[in-house]
Amino acid sequence: MDCRYWKKNIRAKQKLNWVALFFFLLGGLVHYPALAQQSIEKQSFESQQHDQRAPRIALVLGGGGARGAAHIGVLEVLERERIPLACVVGTSMGGLAAGAYAAGLSPAEMREKLNKADWTDLFLDSADYSQLGFRKKRVSNRFLSGTELGLTKRGVQIKPGVIAGTKIKLFFNLLVGADYAARNIEEMPIPLALVATDIGTGEKFVFKKGSLPMAMRASMSVPGLMTPIDYEGHKLVDGGLVDNLPVGVARELCNPDIIIAVNVGTPLKPAEEIDSLLSVTTQMIDILAKQNVAQSISTLRSQDIYLEPALGDFSAADFLRYKTAADIGKAAAEAKLDKLKQYSVSESAYADWRHDKKSSQEPIRIDEIAISPLKDQSPEYIKQHIRQKIQKPLDIKNLEQDLIRLYGDGFYENVDYSIESPGEKNILKINAREATWSSDYFIFGFDINNEYRQGTNFDLRAAYRSTWINHHGGELFGSMDIGSNPGFEVELYQPLNYRQTYFVQPSLYRKSEMVNVFQNDEKIAEYEVVRAWSELALGRNLGNFGQMKFAWREYDIKSTSDLSSVELGNSHDKFGGSLFDINIDRRNRLHFPSRGWSTQISYFESTHEGYGKLSSEFNFAYPLDKFVLAGRASYIRSVFGQLPAVDAAYLGGFLNLSAFASNQIIADNALYAHLRGERIIGRMPLGFNGDLRLGLGLEAAKLKNAYTFDETDGWLNSAVIYLGGETPLGPAYLGIGFADDGKFNLYMQVGAH
Repeated sequence: MDCRYWKKNIRAKQKLNWVALFFFLLGGLVHYPALAQQSIEKQSFESQQHDQRAPRIALVLGGGGARGAAHIGVLEVLERERIPLACVVGTSMGGLAAGAYAAGLSPAEMREKLNKADWTDLFLDSADYSQLGFRKKRVSNRFLSGTELGLTKRGVQIKPGVIAGTKIKLFFNLLVGADYAARNIEEMPIPLALVATDIGTGEKFVFKKGSLPMAMRASMSVPGLMTPIDYEGHKLVDGGLVDNLPVGVARELCNPDIIIAVNVGTPLKPAEEIDSLLSVTTQMIDILAKQNVAQSISTLRSQDIYLEPALGDFSAADFLRYKTAADIGKAAAEAKLDKLKQYSVSESAYADWRHDKKSSQEPIRIDEIAISPLKDQSPEYIKQHIRQKIQKPLDIKNLEQDLIRLYGDGFYENVDYSIESPGEKNILKINAREATWSSDYFIFGFDINNEYRQGTNFDLRAAYRSTWINHHGGELFGSMDIGSNPGFEVELYQPLNYRQTYFVQPSLYRKSEMVNVFQNDEKIAEYEVVRAWSELALGRNLGNFGQMKFAWREYDIKSTSDLSSVELGNSHDKFGGSLFDINIDRRNRLHFPSRGWSTQISYFESTHEGYGKLSSEFNFAYPLDKFVLAGRASYIRSVFGQLPAVDAAYLGGFLNLSAFASNQIIADNALYAHLRGERIIGRMPLGFNGDLRLGLGLEAAKLKNAYTFDETDGWLNSAVIYLGGETPLGPAYLGIGFADDGKFNLYMQVGAH
């Protein structure tokens, strides 16, 4: 090859290279700002890609009752360290925390909601006594709650759980915002699964869709304590029986790289503490949970994080100490901070992740109210108790009170609500499920009354109640007492319209009791008094608070001397008369109220016997921190004529002039009043109503035309000190009544009087 040609080509290429370099540098100067921006964007993209490639983390929250409040503390640490979650899975109380978090609540908001919750009240299905209808109040007065046995074609049935969990379910609605819109699991911003147990098959049931509050309620339905949830052909109870730490469910739900598992299960009790049916049942549940938790723990890998908060003997029922449990959970997460920190993301990335998970909650306007289909009852009966107004924002506070009031009637297994939004409308749907276990019931009660100056009385009581015998809500009620004061009562309550505003009520009553007759402080006779009457009444219900009626009553009263130191003679009187009666009761409890008032006014007139009787009574209770100030006043008098001894004013007995024997004082005209102060010194365990009180009462009475007591122009005085409380066996009292002249009486009472 010619060397000159080769050299010429080299010089040409060098010239081209210099030209290319010149234009390259020129282009670089021209485009440098764009290139710099592209470089910055590339670095930002790579940073985002780093966050996006962060391990997928699943949070698994185990069951443990009140111990599950520890989950809040764990979530607080995860939020503080900016650890995003790919999914959340929970069982029982862990399901509550998981559902609330997936629905958008922060741990701080969870603490606030739990702080406002009255856990004692949540585990009581009954409505506030002041909200109960008069029919229910009447039954509560003489019979023990929780003793109902249903009568069906299959025989005698009992309730499927001690409590139905109605208030708990309504609390879950409020917790996850179901009062603003339908809250379904498949629509949650964080993938979520909750675990329950199919009690019919013994298999695990995993909620991945459907109503979130309903799934939360099903997941924590402790067998025997809470009524199972019926869902798509399954009868569901607490998921802890089969999977109390659902690690496997989390792997299936979001295929995580890392699992954070939090175990708050209750440790087993030592054998010497297993001494009752309840403790045996609880221990069996804890054994099943312990076994399946051990299986779940064995599947954890080296990169997974296992937390077991040091809850010690913290009770699964101690919901009032949720703050302590939350703090213990926080400490457990802090102890694993080194492992947790490696999964933190930038503040901006976490803020974006959390913002996407926050649900908006705007007040919703109700355009329509619908009642779920009913078999025996009228929708109008339910509608009259719902105060929500059409075209107004949802009033959740009043709605919850209305639903609890409905449930308190005892006609429903469950009462709930949901919001449906087809198209542009928002429909408030009231779901009232009629009791499937019975509409006919046997109810039981008893009372023991031991009095130093009178001896001991003991009565057993049973009643049959058949409800909704027709579409207007007709009811047949009959009761029988055996013991010291035998008797029976039968009545037919028949409303005249769907709303049960007006009613007719025929009834029969008979009771025999021994009455001691005194002259001052000396017992002079003992009479057997048999009071019987028949009545036909026309009445009007006064909302939820009371009843007013007009009636004609026919009396048949026999008094027979059983033991007498003087000749008083026997009597047998038959007479009729008209009766007006109004009764209003707005106390929050029948026994040991802490607030509210009640009043009763009645007037009976018999032209045959030539007398008119006015009776009135007023009660009140007012709370003062840990004290309750309460009182009672009664006034009975003849309006004309003179009251017969069998229908006069009777005083004496516990909180009725306590220093005197029961019915020691009989008069034509008697004014009585007492004022008492009660110190609340304890409360019943979770799931039971009432509290324990130490009380002091001051009493006074003024008599005119007394039959068994010398006339006095002054006041009769008495005082009483007592210890009392509302127990599963009814109200219980121990007390001593005394007067300034040395009179005293001792009392012990248990049961529904």
